[in-house]
Amino acid sequence: MTGMDATLPIGDFARATHLSVKTLRYYHRVGLLEPDEVDRHTGHRYYTTAQIPIAQIIRRFRALDMPVEQIAKVLAAPDLDARNALLTAHLDQMEQELVRTQTAVASLRDLLTGASGGGRAEIGRRSVPSTPAAAITETVDVTEALTWYQGALGEIYATLDAQGLTADAPAGGIYSTDLFTHERGSATIFVPCAGPVRPMGRVDVLVVPPAELATIVHRGTHANIDLAYGTLGAYVAEHALAVDGPIREYYPVGRRESAEAAEWRTEICWPIFHTGPSPGEPAARTNGDDDRSRDRH
Repeated sequence: MTGMDATLPIGDFARATHLSVKTLRYYHRVGLLEPDEVDRHTGHRYYTTAQIPIAQIIRRFRALDMPVEQIAKVLAAPDLDARNALLTAHLDQMEQELVRTQTAVASLRDLLTGASGGGRAEIGRRSVPSTPAAAITETVDVTEALTWYQGALGEIYATLDAQGLTADAPAGGIYSTDLFTHERGSATIFVPCAGPVRPMGRVDVLVVPPAELATIVHRGTHANIDLAYGTLGAYVAEHALAVDGPIREYYPVGRRESAEAAEWRTEICWPIFHTGPSPGEPAARTNGDDDRSRDRH
């Protein structure tokens, strides 16, 4: 103890700081707030009045959900600038989490009130031919898929620029069923390009196979893209169109085309066995379709 600082047993220190004895023992154990003195015979902990402001700061950091390890770094910061940088980083993270929470709440309210736009989106069908492209294919975890997609797409465009080539059509992605069912699987990002692409780094040449697709366009960020997937999946099931094959996405408007997230467009494409009439008309059925219909009933 230094100067005129008085000593408080742990119980009194807990009352003074509104930190429980259990919490103070935990902070001692992890080295965040160590007592000024520990009686070597009884094990009783004693704190000083000078430690009260530190305890109050810690309590407020924890109220902001700051991890104990990060609080320790803030308290150990060598100067005010370093401390402020750590605090700013945590506040930025809290703001991002708040945006995610607000987005989730708004989406849930839309679902509960039936105001979600997923059911109003127009569903189409189209046939795509085989397409030469520059592509990157890797096995990824679903939690890293968006970050991986952005990095892969940037690398492909950089490679095309370096080779003096341009894209012929919007970029796209091919995603294996395992990525959805097991949260890890093969993913391919491609950019259609008629020129002779030279493999470089992760970028390789790919001929995207032809496909018959049912489509729906999702607008904005991928925060609520599952709603569009649900609408399209229900349509394909209800019309008995589904065939085995990976999901495709095309990106006619993304970060590269617009800085405004509201303008982004993702075309989700579900593989089907034929294009048939437009979604508003009765779908033509084959004998196989009739058999499936009888099986469901």
